[in-house]
This record gives sequence, structure tokens and C-alpha cells, in this order.
Amino acid sequence: MEKFGKSQPVKRFEDQRFLTGAGQYVDDIVPDGALVAFFLRSNAAHGLIASLDLEVARAMPGVALVVGAVDLELAGVKMGLAGSTVKNRDGTRGAAPVRPMLAQTHVRHVGEAVVMIVADTMDHARDAAEVIDLDIDDQPVYVDLAIGGEAIHPEAPKNHAFDWALGDLDAVQTAIDTAAHVIRVDVPDNRIICNAMEPRGCFAELTNGRLHVAVNGQGVWAPKEDLMHHFGLTSDEVRVTNPDVGGGFGMKAMRYPETFCVAHAARVLDRPVRWMSDRTEAMLTDNAGRDLLTTATLAFDADHRIVAYHVDTVANMGAYNSQFAQGIQTELFSKVLTGVYDMPVAAMQVQGVYTNTTPVDAYRGAGRPEAMFVLERAMDQAARDLGVDGFVLRRKNFITPSQFPYTTVAGVAYDVGEFSALLDVAMAGADVAGFDARRAQPDGKLRGIGLSFYIESILGDPTETSRIVFENDHAAIYVGTQSNGQGHETVYAQFLSDQTGIPVDHIRVVQGDSDLIPIGGGTGGSRSVTVQNTATLSTVDAIVTSFSAFLAKAEGVSVKDVQFDHEQFRVAGSNLTPTMVEVADMIRQAKQVDLLDQSATIKLDSRSFPNGAHIAEVEVDPDTGVVEIVKYTVVDDFGNLINPMLVEGQVHGGVVQGLGQALTERVVYDEDGQLLTATFMDYAMPRADDMPMIDFSTRGTASLYNPMGMKGCGEAGTVGALAAITNAMTDALWDAGVRNAHMPFTPHRVWQMLKDARAAA
Repeated sequence: MEKFGKSQPVKRFEDQRFLTGAGQYVDDIVPDGALVAFFLRSNAAHGLIASLDLEVARAMPGVALVVGAVDLELAGVKMGLAGSTVKNRDGTRGAAPVRPMLAQTHVRHVGEAVVMIVADTMDHARDAAEVIDLDIDDQPVYVDLAIGGEAIHPEAPKNHAFDWALGDLDAVQTAIDTAAHVIRVDVPDNRIICNAMEPRGCFAELTNGRLHVAVNGQGVWAPKEDLMHHFGLTSDEVRVTNPDVGGGFGMKAMRYPETFCVAHAARVLDRPVRWMSDRTEAMLTDNAGRDLLTTATLAFDADHRIVAYHVDTVANMGAYNSQFAQGIQTELFSKVLTGVYDMPVAAMQVQGVYTNTTPVDAYRGAGRPEAMFVLERAMDQAARDLGVDGFVLRRKNFITPSQFPYTTVAGVAYDVGEFSALLDVAMAGADVAGFDARRAQPDGKLRGIGLSFYIESILGDPTETSRIVFENDHAAIYVGTQSNGQGHETVYAQFLSDQTGIPVDHIRVVQGDSDLIPIGGGTGGSRSVTVQNTATLSTVDAIVTSFSAFLAKAEGVSVKDVQFDHEQFRVAGSNLTPTMVEVADMIRQAKQVDLLDQSATIKLDSRSFPNGAHIAEVEVDPDTGVVEIVKYTVVDDFGNLINPMLVEGQVHGGVVQGLGQALTERVVYDEDGQLLTATFMDYAMPRADDMPMIDFSTRGTASLYNPMGMKGCGEAGTVGALAAITNAMTDALWDAGVRNAHMPFTPHRVWQMLKDARAAA
């Protein structure tokens, strides 16, 4: 029997099949004989559909079905996709224009789906798309990140999606007006494309009259509810599954038009239908991330303590509200508005704007990286303007351990934190004390060091379920989350083994099937470890209670005489010490099999707050603009850990995604709304030689908000990375005269910044 102690670094069990090509991704498990779906998409950023003739395409060889918006409407499909709205300052709701599954009268971004063709082969489908007569009358295109322009939607004059605010604006302004020092900084946050390793895809089929949709998403229950809604089906008529998923990062948490169109085709044809995005198609249609411009104002007293903070943001929604877009840069941003600093007053204002671009939604961190980027850029600028050390300025303004539990001005209650002690560890690891000597090296390089201190709010559904079923000498645990590469199969089995003594190789993790798991919260917002393992802990308690009662009755003793030590049961006055699996076998022989199937549902009253420090050190070649990150140090507080190895892997991945945005990734649209960065020839994903070795460690304080003291780690690396590298680049370029160092720091952009600074001087 293999037994792991708590917090042991265990290699991922699922990697064996992934690395040997045995993963079962959605396009690997398509039913035999499945037809292929292809989408004809708009090549115009904004236009009126003047004519659309599908009849010639319908008669093409190999074509089984051609569907436009009118066909979906005639079939009774509810066309409008979900899109959340926020409350405006005047009490109304943000604009809610319909986002149709297929374009109806207008197209509003390049890549918007207009027609679905279903055929025997992709070649047949593409040939049919070529003969479709689609005539689009161009309309004015708007791509500016500002309120204005001719309206894309009649519901949003001047393309104004919403006007949201939080905090006492008058009190903040008064504090700013009377402050000893006021610092303002503009912080652009460039748009990026997720580019998961596995693009979006799905298939749909009818099995015994039931609709089954397999989609590479981040949970099955929300898609199931949406399928029921759009097609008027009951719960018994729909099954949704998630197979192996090659990366999600928030982008795959939403519903997209293709899933519903493919489901419609399978219902009409009573044949399996599959669709898989190609890479350019993904770049044109996957929800993008970030894309906002913020002005931050920090006010200080004479002793350099923060007295007020104000954030004023314009956020791009793209052409439509995506599932969560309006809430990302408003409500989610505000969860960590004031970061780790003690601020008496703060406020934020956010204006949403529609543009003729791909919709924007959650991307790893969803509002929290944006918030920390703005705040930590402002703190860095404040240190420069005040002429003080940035590390000292932050430490002076930290929330102290004695102030916890601490409720921020946004009404968010932090439970624990030891920020100053954590910063000590990070500074030692980064050798901050030795940086001045490194900077003075006479080789012509420009060197800089940058700090970002972050805090993250765990999000997502606070409710979760867990079910454990004993199957002979094995146990199956049914979970309500969905792995997208995080290592859930390892973590959940390891945790259950730690709590029960069941050998880890005798535990099977079951996920991603709405027939097997009636309800669950899916994966997103770094929620999985806290909610799922708390639910598992509750289920284990139910098992121990039931098994103890069984043993007590069998041995003729009181239940209080039966104890369980996470490995064995012990009965007072007896040498009986069965394991949980052995008790399960006794129960099976006694034919009380109902005891072998236990479940629990929990709801966390509050969420945990991971936090940490990132310190980046960079070298810049002034002749070429090439940036090298020579040292990158991360110290995180994730509370109690289950598997430190997987935690480190999650942080590494998050840091790389943050550094990718900061160094290489940039979405570019031209004035006509054409995406100029729609292939990997034009959109630069980070490569191994762009990335540093990452010095990672943890210094945990146990969360008070769940029984295991855990904090999520999936997004933390990205939350801290943006400001760390930008602050380091600002430090490196400052003495060369660059005052506005903005991401991404590609060689050409850095070279141009230096050239412009020399010209200005």
C-alpha cells in the first residue's frame, strides 16, 4: 500500500497517459460516422447583411445541412446568448444587446459566425461555403477604447455599455484635495488572446432520443442549463460531458455559438456532428482578455501613508457582452481594489465600451491581475515621485497582522496575512541588497528591479458536492469541478488517501459528466482546491459516521467506542483495527450496500485570499531593445498545501502567462477592425528562451475560511507578474529618460521608447 503524508510533492498520475498520447480529448472521442461542421464567418468588422442565399450550398455534394439564423429561429431555438450586466450608477442596468448564435441582420466583428455548414468531410463543407452568396454592406467601424463613435448597438448610444462605480467618490476627492502628496499614473493593459494548447471544440449526438454534447469546457452544469434553455428541453433530455481538456484559463468557461449550432444540427439530422476550431479561427472568435485603460490616483499624507485611492477605467467589451464581461473589470476588479494596503477611503469608476472586435471576458485571474497591475504600478510611480524606496513605501502601508480580520473599503473581508514577513523572504531570495552592485556593471546594459505585491480573491460558486462510492477494493470519488490541466486527478486522490488511508492507486476520480454528477460548480476563479476538498472532507465525515455505527452494532459496543485515525478504525476493548476498505468489504458482505455510497454538499461562507510577492530583475540591451529576465523570485502564501509540486507548477504557468503578456503578446486591430495578429507568425506567444528560471517558495498562513486552511493557487502567478516585470522595466529605462514604459516590451517597442527618449532629451 502506497501512503502519502500531507503536503507531499507527488508527481501527477494523469501525466503518464497525457505524455504517451493516450489523452482522451474531445476530438479523440468523436463517434464513428460523425459529420463535420464548418462556419462561414464575417470578413467585415461591421456591416448590414444585405443578402444571404444558401440554396446553392445546400445542393452541393456531401452537404447534409446548411443553417442560418432564420433556420434556427424557425426551429424555435432561443437565439440570444447569455451575457451578464452590472448596475449603472443611476440604478439602471448596463446595456444588454442580443448576441445571436448566428448573425441575424448585422455582423459586428470579423469572425462572427453567419452560417453553419454540416457535411461528410471538411473539404465538402468548405466547398459549400465558397458558393454561399453573402453580401454585407459596410457600416462605420469603431475600435477606439473610449466612449464615442456611431453606435454598434441601438441599446448603447456612443457605444457606452455601462457606467459603474464603487465607494464614496466625494470622500475620496476631498482626501485627494487635502493630501500632502498626490500621484497619478495612466496604466494601459493590452488585449491578449488565450491560445490554449487545445482549441475549442465539441461534438453532439442523440442517444436514445437524448441530446449528448461533449465540449472541452470548464464544467458541465452551466452548459447543460443553457442547452435546456435554448432548445426548450428538460433535464432528463440533456447530457453534457467534458473529456480531457487541454487548457481553459477562463476562456473555455463560457458558452459560444458553435456549441449550440452543432447541437441543433445533431437534433435535426439525428447523426453525430463534430466541430473543432483551427488556430486562426480561435484567434478571431475566442473571448479575448484584458484590454482596458486606467488612470490611478494615490494620495499620501506627509508621512507617506496612503489617505485615498481612486481608479478610473475604460474597459473594452468587444462587440457583445460575453458571459461575464461587464462584471470582470467592475465587481471582480473591486474584490482586491486596495490590495494589501491599509486605505481609509477608495473609489473606482468604470465605463464599458463596445467596439467592433472579438468579445472580451475572463482570462487567467479575471479582474484581479488587472487590479493588482494598476495598484502596483501606482505604488511604483509613487515611490519615484516621492523619492523613497518602493519596498519601504509598501511596507509602511501594509495591513498589519494585528488588523486581521480586515474589511476593505470595498466590503471584502480578508481573514489572515503576514505581508511584511513574506516580503522579507522575497527580498532575501531575490538578493535585493546586492542589486546596486549588479546594476553598476560596466557592460552598457540597462538594469532594473521591480516588485509587485499582490492579493487574490478566490471566486466562483461557493457551493460544491462530493460523492464517494466503494467498489470492491477501490473507491470512486465524484467531483463537481473539471480539470483543464491542473492535476485534479492527483490532488483529489491524494487528499482522499490522506484522509482515509485508502491507497491512492485504489482511488478513481470521476469528473465531467452531468449524468454521473447531478450538480457542481465547475472550475474557475481558483476555487477548486478549497471547495472540492472541503466537500470531500464532509463526505469522509459522513463515511466515518456510517462505518462507525456499523462497526459498533457488529461488535455490540457504543458508537463512541469506535474511533478512526485517518487510516484505521479502532474499537475499544477489541484488537479489531480494520481499514476503511476492509470495513467496506464487511458492509458489502452484510448486504448493507447503501452505506457504500456517501455524498455531501457544502457551501463556504467566505473565500480565501492568496497573496505574495513577485520580484523581477531585468537587463536591457539599449542597442537592440532585447529584454532578458535574469532573475525572477516568487514567495506566495497559499495557506496549507496538499501537493507543493503541483502548486509550484501552477505558479510557474501563471507567471509565464503574465510575462507573455508583458513581453511578447499584443493584439492589433487596424482602423477597419481587421485583426492583424491572427496567426502565430504575427502573435508572439512566449517561448522557453523568453522565460527565466523561477525561484519559488511559500510562507503560508492558514486560511480561517475553510477547515483545511487552504487557499487557491491557479491564478496567482499571473496576478503578480504583470506589475513585477513592468516595474522592473520602468526601473531599467528610467535613467535613459523613458517615463512611460508600457507593455508589451518587445525589442522593437523598447528600442523605440529609448529612441524617443533620446530625441526628447
